[in-house]
Amino acid sequence: MAAPKNFAPSDLDATNFAVLEPHYAQLLARPIANADQLEQLILDRSDLDAVVSECMANLYIATTRNTEDKTVEAAYLAFVRDVDPKLKPIASELDKKITLSPFAAALPKARYEVLLRALRVDIELFREANIPLETELAEIDQKYNQTIGRMMVDFNGEARTMPQMGRFLEESDRAVREAAWRAINARRLQDRDAIDEIYDRMIALRHQMALNAGFPNFRDFQHRRFRRFDYTPADCMTMHDSIETHLVPMQRRLDRERAHELAITPLRPWDLAVDVHGRKPLRPFDTAGQLVDGCSRMFHAMGSGMGEMFDTLKTGDCLDLDSRSGKAPGGYQYQRQYTRQPFIFMNAAGMHRDLVTMVHEAGHAFHSILSKEDPLLDYRNSPTEFAEVASMSMELLTLPYHHEFYSQDECKRALRERLERFPTIMTWIATIDAFQHWIYTNPAHTRAQRTDAWRSLMTRFGNDVSWEGCEEARDAAWQRQLHLFGMPFYYIEYGIAETGAIQMWIQSRRNQSQALANYRKGLALGGSRPLPELFATAGLRFELSSSLMSELAREVDKELVAR
Repeated sequence: MAAPKNFAPSDLDATNFAVLEPHYAQLLARPIANADQLEQLILDRSDLDAVVSECMANLYIATTRNTEDKTVEAAYLAFVRDVDPKLKPIASELDKKITLSPFAAALPKARYEVLLRALRVDIELFREANIPLETELAEIDQKYNQTIGRMMVDFNGEARTMPQMGRFLEESDRAVREAAWRAINARRLQDRDAIDEIYDRMIALRHQMALNAGFPNFRDFQHRRFRRFDYTPADCMTMHDSIETHLVPMQRRLDRERAHELAITPLRPWDLAVDVHGRKPLRPFDTAGQLVDGCSRMFHAMGSGMGEMFDTLKTGDCLDLDSRSGKAPGGYQYQRQYTRQPFIFMNAAGMHRDLVTMVHEAGHAFHSILSKEDPLLDYRNSPTEFAEVASMSMELLTLPYHHEFYSQDECKRALRERLERFPTIMTWIATIDAFQHWIYTNPAHTRAQRTDAWRSLMTRFGNDVSWEGCEEARDAAWQRQLHLFGMPFYYIEYGIAETGAIQMWIQSRRNQSQALANYRKGLALGGSRPLPELFATAGLRFELSSSLMSELAREVDKELVAR
């Protein structure tokens, strides 16, 4: 492998296409006389792309930190409208220059087969007519983030963000839970029509993109664009079926047990987060600083270098954790690829789920750190199915170390809650993924038909709860899932990854140090190997089968029954 070299100047202004263009033009014009020169072209292109990637990352991060800042929004939209569209044709030409080179076959296969396979798909799917559609989609997604980010609820005399309202859903006083739930959903429903309009436009644009690329629907186009070489839409449907067979019954049994423990008939939507024994909600921290300090101690206690990696996030503006008005919803980790520094974004409100989010995103950051030395930008990213193994495994691997936040009894509660989340996560994933399959294979549907399809899926996969009198909130529940808007079809990956994470948890119960060694070994590969090999390197099986789902359900259920 050729030695990496800094091709792009460190002070390159990637917000200005006129500044970028000469550097890309130089790569396009460069003569290639042998495999070594082709390899150097790949490395130099990677270096330049990393500058652009980090510019995009910083602009996006800024918009999510304050969705109401018009200056920040203008800078982001200027990049989306004026820079990114002009780079896409150049990227396609570079893809062709690399893959069609007579020296491509002479590149070391083990090193470059994954990259070349991915570039060929990008060439296959590239259509210049889709560039303005992608630009418009990015702008519309920004409207969705703004719509969600400005949602506030006046409750108990105070204006609160949606994440802050979640605290009240854990209160033992059922009247408080119900009042909070109704206030949350009343606020969401105020924007139901506006969000429907956003989604309608997104569906139309995406369907046109698929047609432009020669696909009958956006589902098939997006599966190909996501480079899903190892499974198909039909495999996803098989996974839906296996979740329905093995996990929906488990989830509904747990719901019935919850109703019995709470002495409630029927169970209602505001009864799903409260502790069934009337204990106070888990409150692991009061401030973001306490969350960071506790996680540092926890990861150091784990060993295997986890604490040292986590501590690197304390500097370099790598964390934005508190919930506040105007902040975009959700949480994410975004790797700034030129400086190779992770950034973690979340909306912490002092709840247990915030601790879960923190360790989840830390898992992504560990993945970025462990693979950051690879000179190829493509390999510093990994397939999302395995990227989520990094994060979801960390939710489970940290459970024995929650004593940094909780008492012994509270640690047991946290463990049970995470295991109960296995069927909850998987049934929701099946619901969202199946919804998207229906949406994009029926692109001309009406809103009424969309609602009917959602109701059908809620009946198929949903909790054993009564929605009487709350049907409108149930029918609009999908609108809170941000992946449907900004990252279509990026959701089944969580289900595939959860099967890997549960396997990693099973490993850790047998030998924690070996599990962590396997975890690090798999993550260090980044995206340099095919997906099944990444799983295998971490000691995991890559399957969407009913047999694996059944096996994992039995293991989790056995532990739940024992507790």
